[in-house]
Amino acid sequence: MILKKKARHSRGDFETSIGNVFKIFSILFFLFITIFPFYWMLNLSFRPYGDVSLNPSRMVPRWSDIKTVFTPFSCLVDLETETCRQAISNSSYSAVLINYNFLGFIKNSLIISSVTVILNLIIAVPAAYATTRLDFRGRNLMNWIILLIYMFPSIVISIPLFVFFVRLQNLLGIQLRSPMGVAVIYLAGTLPLCLHMLRGYFESIPKELEEAARIDGASRLEVILKITIPLAAPVIATVALYIFMVAWNEFLYALLFLVDNPDGWTLPLGLQQLDNQEVPSTFLMAGSAIISIPIIILYFFLQRFLKAGLTAGGVEE
Repeated sequence: MILKKKARHSRGDFETSIGNVFKIFSILFFLFITIFPFYWMLNLSFRPYGDVSLNPSRMVPRWSDIKTVFTPFSCLVDLETETCRQAISNSSYSAVLINYNFLGFIKNSLIISSVTVILNLIIAVPAAYATTRLDFRGRNLMNWIILLIYMFPSIVISIPLFVFFVRLQNLLGIQLRSPMGVAVIYLAGTLPLCLHMLRGYFESIPKELEEAARIDGASRLEVILKITIPLAAPVIATVALYIFMVAWNEFLYALLFLVDNPDGWTLPLGLQQLDNQEVPSTFLMAGSAIISIPIIILYFFLQRFLKAGLTAGGVEE
């Protein structure tokens, strides 16, 4: 009878096992500290303020609390009845959207963010293409200037921008401190990074593809529209999403240029008015969720298109 020897584990197997355990623990830990604050924000936003004061450690909202949040939807036709006013005041989301004018803030943020994205792409796509494909005097200097401007924090250029726009407004006699004016101002903070990201991707697109199209008789504009932009779709989508997120969450410029125009406030400015002792903390959590959830949904919606085009433009050797 042959006795089987017990398998001996080497030091490498032991270190690999420890490494796997540490990796799993690290992933779970960082996942917890990332997701739990968002969950706690949602938990507080669904619970009434009285329940939060009496039992602040409750981890899950009651079903009756969740029903209270959605009760005002039955009052969309007539909001002036006493029952509907009471339902709105009991629901943190409805109170924030209606009583604190968050519906108007959402509209302003959508307008500003969308216009900022459109203006950035209209300027940055041809500018980035020109700095990577065309030879002209001062090309390298322009690339360095783009990167240098990007290195300056927003707070450094905020006061000069404010003074410049106030003087320009007085000179032209038109109102520039408005949502549309703020969208133009956001170009100062987002355009340099947009140019930098697009330049890096345009440089990775083989010039042979464009040269072949030019030989076949395509114009420079046709090359940009039919070859360069389709191949650069992943980075263009990424840049658009990043700019939208920056404009959606931006606070400093909105505060400087819109503080005296409450009708033009964005969501961050509207959220700031909820951060005081007279407003229940559940309203603040509801306002925070209103700002956060659209960006999360937008990211997951665009993620499909980003993954689909990551390998576009490859050239086989």
